Parts: sequence; structure tokens; C-alpha cells
Amino acid sequence: MKMDCPICQGQKCMDAITRTEEVPYFGEIMESTLLCSSCGYKHSDVICLDQKDPVRYSIEIDSTKLSARLVKSQSATLSIPELGLKVEPGPKSLGYVSNVEGVIDRFQKAVKTAMNLFEDDESQKNAKIILEELQKVRKGEKKVELILEDPFGQSSIMHQEASHRKLEEDEIKNLKTGFFTLSPDEIDSS
Repeated sequence: MKMDCPICQGQKCMDAITRTEEVPYFGEIMESTLLCSSCGYKHSDVICLDQKDPVRYSIEIDSTKLSARLVKSQSATLSIPELGLKVEPGPKSLGYVSNVEGVIDRFQKAVKTAMNLFEDDESQKNAKIILEELQKVRKGEKKVELILEDPFGQSSIMHQEASHRKLEEDEIKNLKTGFFTLSPDEIDSS
């Protein structure tokens, strides 16, 4: 489908391509790509179409579990409570398939980005401590718990030692989904 580009304002120069596919571990997905032939803008996204029971996975990370496969949907929250690390979904959150070591890489990159944003001494000191602790986890010198929570049940940690259970209603209410929603009392009925 051809459409106008919201970036360069070009008329009918953007291709919008979508397709659905069945993918192991995710279920049915929809891939979408926007590509402007005028300015080169490109945006791709993968959306899980299947909804399952809300789920919470956890695994104690040590050097033997770095290769454990992890599927994170765009609505999932990842955390390492011992280190005070938590990544919640936002409007541009994307799903991905990785392993535990890849998740540690992502946390390390996020902490390094935060170091560039917050230049005060205390923030720098805390960030360095977290980076050192993540390195210890990588080397197998420290064990931490990795928690993956998904209100739509599209995520998992695929390892025989990973535990999982259905999320409770109060846990679900405290999770962000990355989707913008309005409650009925927020909608102006005039």
C-alpha cells in the first residue's frame, strides 16, 4: 500500500507492507515495514497477535545459564532485582529472541547510556558498581535472579531450571504494557 510520508511530507511515496506468519514460541505474528522512497525513512515492527495467560518466568543466572534462550515480547518487563535493574515496555518497545548473555549485554548498554545522561558523582559511582556486578555475573562470580513478566503471556525463558507461573491480578495491574490506554472515566463524553 502506498501512503504519504509523515517525515518528509511526500505524497504516496511510502510503502506500507504487512504480513502475518506463525512463529515457534511466539504464535501468530504480524510484521510491518514502512519505507519511504523519497527520504529513506524506515520503520519495522513485529507484533504478537496471540494472547496467552499472563506469565512470570524467573531463573537464577550463573555461568552455565548464559546461553539459555529467552523470548521477550514487546509487552514484557525484564528485571534483576539484586542490582536494581528493570526494563519496562514503552510505546516503542520491541520484542526479540536472545539468550541470557544477550540480556546482560542490553542491561550493560542501558547503564552506559545512563552514565552519559547523568553526570553527577553519585550516579556515575552507582553505574560503575552495577557494571562491575554485571561483569561478575557474566564470569560466574555472582548469581542473580532474572525475572521476565508478561501480561499477555507471549514471553518465555527456555531452560529446564527456569520456573514459571501465572501472574496474579495485583501483579498484572502493576505492570506496564507499553500500550497507551484510556479508562472510561478519562474519556470526555461531551
